[in-house]
Amino acid sequence: MTWTGGCLCGAVRYEAEVSSPENWYCHCRMCQKSTGSVVSTSAIVPKAQLRIIKGEPKFYRSSRFVERGFCPDCGSPMFFRPLNEDWLSVLSGTLDDPELAPPEGHYGVESWVSWLTIEDDLKKERTQEDEYS
Repeated sequence: MTWTGGCLCGAVRYEAEVSSPENWYCHCRMCQKSTGSVVSTSAIVPKAQLRIIKGEPKFYRSSRFVERGFCPDCGSPMFFRPLNEDWLSVLSGTLDDPELAPPEGHYGVESWVSWLTIEDDLKKERTQEDEYS
């Protein structure tokens, strides 16, 4: 399946070939701060399967393990890219059709804010110390 997406202003566009979609809610503090939201969703894509088809995102090294990509024009956060992995994540809201990537679990649940209610039976995982922070 081919996913397409881009930033708010359209300056950066991408496409990705995805064989088995995997998408997670993330409640961790790093994702909260980088997206400006108390929860984000991001879909995993093999790095080799993502192509930037318009523009060029900028990347910010947010920790010793991760870079985060964003549009240099409108500032839309778009990518979570671990440095030593063969995958990256696209923020699900940047997909042209977010319906293609329903979340299958919650990550970083130790930072889940008390007033956010999501009632589902999806798996829940804590952030591993020093994993990507």
